[in-house]
Amino acid sequence: MSDRPKKRLNFLQIINMSVGFFGIQFGWALQMTNMSAIFEHLGAQADEIPILWLAAPLTGLIVQPMVGHMSDNTWGPLGRRRPYFLFGAILSSTALVFMPHSSSLWMAAGGLWILDTSNNISMEPFRAFVGDLLPAERRTQGFAMQSFFIGAGSVLAAAFPWLLNHLLGVTNTGGENSIPPTIEISFYVGAAAFLGTVLWTVLSTEEYPPEDLEAFEKQQEEQSGFGTGLSEIWSAILEMPTTMRQLAWVQSFSWLGMYCVFLYFPPAVARNIFGAVSQSSELYSEGIEWAGICIAAYNAVCLVFSFILPKLSHFTSRQVTHCLCLICGGVGLISLWFIENPYLILFSMIGLGIAWSSLLAMPYAILVGSLPDDKTGVYMGIFNAFIVLPEILASLGFGWVMRYWFDENRMLALVSGGVAMLIAAVLVLRVQESGAKTPSRDPNSLDLPATAQAAEG
Repeated sequence: MSDRPKKRLNFLQIINMSVGFFGIQFGWALQMTNMSAIFEHLGAQADEIPILWLAAPLTGLIVQPMVGHMSDNTWGPLGRRRPYFLFGAILSSTALVFMPHSSSLWMAAGGLWILDTSNNISMEPFRAFVGDLLPAERRTQGFAMQSFFIGAGSVLAAAFPWLLNHLLGVTNTGGENSIPPTIEISFYVGAAAFLGTVLWTVLSTEEYPPEDLEAFEKQQEEQSGFGTGLSEIWSAILEMPTTMRQLAWVQSFSWLGMYCVFLYFPPAVARNIFGAVSQSSELYSEGIEWAGICIAAYNAVCLVFSFILPKLSHFTSRQVTHCLCLICGGVGLISLWFIENPYLILFSMIGLGIAWSSLLAMPYAILVGSLPDDKTGVYMGIFNAFIVLPEILASLGFGWVMRYWFDENRMLALVSGGVAMLIAAVLVLRVQESGAKTPSRDPNSLDLPATAQAAEG
């Protein structure tokens, strides 16, 4: 927005600006934990799951850069980013209410499309929010706080169907081709959490106005229009900072690994470890619920480890920290192949949770210092493309792999995800970080030693 010095926000203010991510992640985690099971409840086969998920990465590829461009060039009564938080929250909450009423695969896939589009509208500006409001030496702390709320929202959302069944006695099985009541109620609660926490951030956090409002309004007029937006996005791609180009490969492989988790982890637990042969069986429902507890476990690890990340990267570097975390995640996923006792999955989830915590914070902390202030939103949107492009390829081609290479074995998909994470761990060591800062003595600030940073090449 401007080059003015950023205010030093206190701890409570950083919480307020981040709490909306709890609701966003609650809704997103319900989607990640339950959509494959919903598809299978409605009759989908293992090789059909990837193409049914195509909506999620495709909408991210289209929506996030455009929302980033629009939020970079917005100012109104609610500020710069907050209008998008609120609009996306209203749409997402509506989609969450209607999703459990899907009666066919095409309805569920269409609902996922709407839900993911709405989620992206809220989520992308939240990343740019940190760069807008926090000085460089506090940004990783801001991203780590987002990671904390992401972990908290994910823990509760993933465990919620299990809690409803075991604590309140809500049934976890539905009829033929129908969605269980535990999942239905969880989606209703997610809708309330999404809208409520985003409203908290919108009402409690003030944004910086432009120093020259008249000049900014003139810029808004010049930047308005779909064609202008596409032109700016293309120009930004051509001028992409070196740090971002190097991180692109890391993001692609690490998120390909996580996408395998999103696609197949709950069904793999139900079928490969619990031994369920039919999605209408009680054993299948128990396996899906236990997978939710395991997802809650790795997000709990993410929540705790988000406090360790700043100190770890202070004493090493952001790149080395991210490398070590991705190795933990890769080993955790590969170890699932050797597990027969469901309780042992929790040990694998420790490694995945460490990787997830870093994945949600470190790449953005490395990237944000290399971005121009007036294009942070559009670059964050473009950066998301390096997450969704490999996911789109997986959605289009992984069904063939499942059918002809993996023989419908969902656990092999998770192992391949672990291999992708190990490749990403190697690639992150070649990333050069732009915008070297003076080293800080405060390990919570994550202002790194000069030896861990490099000027943009």
